[in-house]
Amino acid sequence: MKLTARPSPPLAGVVRAPGDKSISHRALILGAMATGVTEIDGLLEGEDILATARAVEAFGATVERPGDGHWRVTGQGGFRQPAGVIDCGNAGTGVRLLMGAAAGYPITVTFDGDASLRKRPMGRVMDPLRDMGTRFDAARLPAGQTGGALAALDYIQTVASAQVKSAILLAGLNADGVTSVTESVKSRDHTERMLRAFGAVVSVEASGSGWRVRLQGGQPLTGTAISVPGDPSSAAFPLAAGLIVPGSEVTVEGVMLNPLRTGLFDTWIEMGADLTIANRRMAGGEEIADVTARHSTLKGIVVPPERAASMIDEYPVLAATAAFAEGRTVMRGIGEMRVKESDRIALMAAGLTACGVTIDEEPEGFTVTGGPVRGGATVTTHGDHRIAMSHLVLGLAATEPVTVDAPGMIATSFPGFEALMRGLGADIATSE
Repeated sequence: MKLTARPSPPLAGVVRAPGDKSISHRALILGAMATGVTEIDGLLEGEDILATARAVEAFGATVERPGDGHWRVTGQGGFRQPAGVIDCGNAGTGVRLLMGAAAGYPITVTFDGDASLRKRPMGRVMDPLRDMGTRFDAARLPAGQTGGALAALDYIQTVASAQVKSAILLAGLNADGVTSVTESVKSRDHTERMLRAFGAVVSVEASGSGWRVRLQGGQPLTGTAISVPGDPSSAAFPLAAGLIVPGSEVTVEGVMLNPLRTGLFDTWIEMGADLTIANRRMAGGEEIADVTARHSTLKGIVVPPERAASMIDEYPVLAATAAFAEGRTVMRGIGEMRVKESDRIALMAAGLTACGVTIDEEPEGFTVTGGPVRGGATVTTHGDHRIAMSHLVLGLAATEPVTVDAPGMIATSFPGFEALMRGLGADIATSE
């Protein structure tokens, strides 16, 4: 089956974004490393997160689901030897964080994933973990890992990556000495925030335009309560549709506004988007708010390359909205997109070109020239959920329908996407 988006009437309504994917992974993993019970509300129940839930259960935690979005993890104070292979499915964040967490325990484990995850680079995480004393038998999945006694590490990160930083910090919990990660550009700080919620002491000090995060090894974690805020990366899709479908007004409630995750919203506002943020409040240690998008006349801009770390997952949907902007939207410094679930630069360039959009691809980015969008294409997504959703949003405002192949992968990050969009009035339906 395929999924097709057709030119839609004005969209309207109030919806809630799925739980944040990054925080959901971390809540399960830290809950399993801790001693005692961790109650998680609002957990994203997408395929990636379910893979992590199965993984921490295999590592010895008790995992229960008392209700929708409500999960209970009872940790045993660390990971135990699993009985079989840890299959992380499509979850790049899940496998990299689990590698870091497992590194500090005297266990041997084989990590694996689906065809897409097997192609993704793991060296960026494996290399610093090796420096701490972990052994790997392969450079990509499937890979065997043997953990145990670790030495602390002072790591200087040249490319902002919360996954690498988090893996090192999780390993550092069980290392001998103080582990530090220095970043010249700040990456998302969910791990640091959540470690504190579980009782760890984490220090952060300024380092140029970035920061240095330090963690003393040997700190125990204690189960706690975690409230997962709405994922801004998922909220981006209904909000984008609200911006480009004439006459629309869409509100997404409970969206996380961590300043290291709001680059897309800042970019849209610079493009002239009618985007309002209301009812700011705190949930789970993060600021959240209700975000409303109204149909807007957008103009192209040059997106600052230093903003990439705060919106790397949102460039596909930004490219889709830029297709309707006046002028050129320049997006550079985003080579990281080429090693996500797919080569997202190449796939967005191919998909938008097929839909009649002018796009100039570069090694580290692309430029989208806006104008009337024809649509009328079937887009190959290579199993990438964000490529699929971005083109479906595009199809809602194009002249002709846009179809994506194999839409099942959308459930990895946004279960219920199709129903939520239809509830706003979007003309999205399955097709042969």
